[in-house]
Amino acid sequence: QVHLVESGGGLVQAGGSLRLSCAASGRTFSTDAMGWFRQAPGQEREFVARIRTIGGTTTYADSVKGRFTISRDNAKNTVYLQMNSLKPEDTAVYFCAASEFGNYDYWGQGTQVTVSS
Repeated sequence: QVHLVESGGGLVQAGGSLRLSCAASGRTFSTDAMGWFRQAPGQEREFVARIRTIGGTTTYADSVKGRFTISRDNAKNTVYLQMNSLKPEDTAVYFCAASEFGNYDYWGQGTQVTVSS
């Protein structure tokens, strides 16, 4: 089992920045990637960014490329999502997820990000 706890959400004006954190505990050695997803009201959950455990390769959704950066601190078992130049359409609940064998089987409880115009 992998336990994930997100933090860092909040209310910010358009153009502002936030940094989300995801603290992982448990069987973290078995994960092959960590990802961030988001879900806006009335919409399906969508992929935001991913970082692979081995090599640190990152992948981003087109909607956040150039604005968001995913990173990790292995010593702290923590993954971050730095979000810059935020837009009102970035408003959503952001979830951290851990992938084992290619499947995101573990999810955090989510953290609300609200961007005002």
